[in-house]
Amino acid sequence: MREKLQRFMTGRYGADELGRTLNIVVLVSLVVSMFSGLLPVLSIFYWFGIALMIYNCFRMFSKNVSKRYEENQRYLSRRYKAVVKRDQWKKRFAQRDTYRFFKCPGCRQRVRVPKGRGKICITCPKCRREFIRRS
Repeated sequence: MREKLQRFMTGRYGADELGRTLNIVVLVSLVVSMFSGLLPVLSIFYWFGIALMIYNCFRMFSKNVSKRYEENQRYLSRRYKAVVKRDQWKKRFAQRDTYRFFKCPGCRQRVRVPKGRGKICITCPKCRREFIRRS
């Protein structure tokens, strides 16, 4: 049986990180549909979970490997950008007691200055534009 499954999956895409995430979303939506108070068949979460499950099976059994690989790479890229933004926000939040953060009006670069210095002239390190802000 194992060999038959291996032969069947030859040339097909299989599971990846996007597929694992879709499985988690399917599980969550089906659990939410169970506890929504409606009959599961009437719940939008139920149908959303079923649709995602069908899409995930389509992705796994697809023979268009390059297209599925592209989808996964786009997902990984977006997830990476979200993680980087979250980490930057956490870092700024941890430094909020000692620093103020401003955006340069010219290039939108974020500039960090010490708090409690009064009105200061800030020079953007990227575009060298000077602007005055109260720290």
